[in-house]
Amino acid sequence: MKAATRKDGPERSCVVTRAVKVPDDLIRFVAGPDGTLVPDLRRKLPGRGVWASLSRKAVAEAVRRKAFERSLKAKVAVPADLPEMIDALMLRDAVQALAMANKAGLVIAGFAKVEALIGSGRCVGVIAASDGAEDGKRKIGQAIRRAAAARETEGLKARELPVVAIFAAADLELALGRAHVIHAALAPGPAAEGVLSRWRRLVRYRTDDIAASDQNDTEDTTEPAGPNAE
Repeated sequence: MKAATRKDGPERSCVVTRAVKVPDDLIRFVAGPDGTLVPDLRRKLPGRGVWASLSRKAVAEAVRRKAFERSLKAKVAVPADLPEMIDALMLRDAVQALAMANKAGLVIAGFAKVEALIGSGRCVGVIAASDGAEDGKRKIGQAIRRAAAARETEGLKARELPVVAIFAAADLELALGRAHVIHAALAPGPAAEGVLSRWRRLVRYRTDDIAASDQNDTEDTTEPAGPNAE
């Protein structure tokens, strides 16, 4: 199937739903040297690729239907735990992005410092350990609401402040190189945007739904050979 092209880049079709989307809304897969299907999250691996929607359910449905093998027109070993594997890879990618933001000096840790950054209006994202105490999460929520109320009092538009809750405390300790990290905040900068981008992508992967069972699964969705192949 020939890829469509838009002004903002090439489009590909989901192997399950046949929906035509831009690459940011999909996950690319290739056959590795050993014949095993490999998720190519950065879309840089050589070889003919096949695409699935950025959805855990879409990937699971593709595995169930053997859609990857059919679309690649080759014998390829598809890991039974492929949806879980992708989740783990995306989380690791997000942890690495957080570590890079920390090295760039854009991560503030500790409740008091996080609260201060939120109140300053410079915070672009709050990080709360997924396994942290509910009381701590409640206090963070209160700090965000106080900051929003203060902006409104000053006649400023309230800002939507994302709360990143995909990291466990152990992930935060690994990324930041310090123990007992439950709360953190992101200051403005490209590395911080990288963390938020990966967070949004993982959340979409975990929560996106598809009507896969209602879709036709007979169309070929591999990348064509020639100029469109990657």
